[in-house]
Amino acid sequence: MSPADSPKKAAKRAVRKTDKGDASVAKRAAELLARTDSSDGVVSLARAARSLIPESPVVGEDRSSDRLARLIAQARGEQPSAVRELGLAGVEVWQTLTRRRGGKGVARIPDEPVATTIMFTDLVAFSTWALRAGDDHVLELIRAVDQATATVLRRRGGQVVKTLGDGTMAAFTDAGQAILAAFEAVTAVNAIEVAGYRPQLRVGLHTGMPRAVDGDFLGIDVNIAARVGAAAGAGEVFVSDAVVAEVDPTQFVLRRKRFRAKGVPKETVVYSVVPKL
Repeated sequence: MSPADSPKKAAKRAVRKTDKGDASVAKRAAELLARTDSSDGVVSLARAARSLIPESPVVGEDRSSDRLARLIAQARGEQPSAVRELGLAGVEVWQTLTRRRGGKGVARIPDEPVATTIMFTDLVAFSTWALRAGDDHVLELIRAVDQATATVLRRRGGQVVKTLGDGTMAAFTDAGQAILAAFEAVTAVNAIEVAGYRPQLRVGLHTGMPRAVDGDFLGIDVNIAARVGAAAGAGEVFVSDAVVAEVDPTQFVLRRKRFRAKGVPKETVVYSVVPKL
């Protein structure tokens, strides 16, 4: 070995040693990321963060973001993955934002009064159970209830306007379908069980001319629907006389209820309603 070659060989050995060191560091980093990605605690935290994102209703045809979500969901098969949960969360945030802004391919509600039946649902005695159930069970229950409710409402032609903690606000153009959807939602939610607890839904409906603004509804008719829902008991569906005026009353059993609520016109009449078999 000539003296002139020695520095070159030494430099090559140094480069190879550095490359091996870098590869070792990269390998350890990859292993750490893999362990972190599948860690029960990190995955649970990612799922909890994703569950807080308002659901974006499917109001149009299949979207590219839906296809992306399916690809992300298939990543790593059945193995738990925080990266997958956060990736899905990112897609859901994008869908929510594009829906609210009326993005391309997403239906917008006209920004003017339209004849609409507004629905409010919420869980009876949920807060009492939630205090002793713990966050994990609460999040599991809310997600299951939201999914079951949204599935029923959309099948009946309704649009989920927004979720409200343990409840949902929805809109229908057909009052009869709204009543049927309400009862199907009550049944679907009652079939859910989390930590030995079966939730019970109550529903209120009112038909009016609310103003649609940026994917939401505003006006006194929205307030009336919320008040009607709050008056119902577990498993009950209450409707205003404005809803009854839009349906064939022979298809339902109606019982007038005593009703007074702040911000609701005194002449408003409320009924409990049950579809006839």
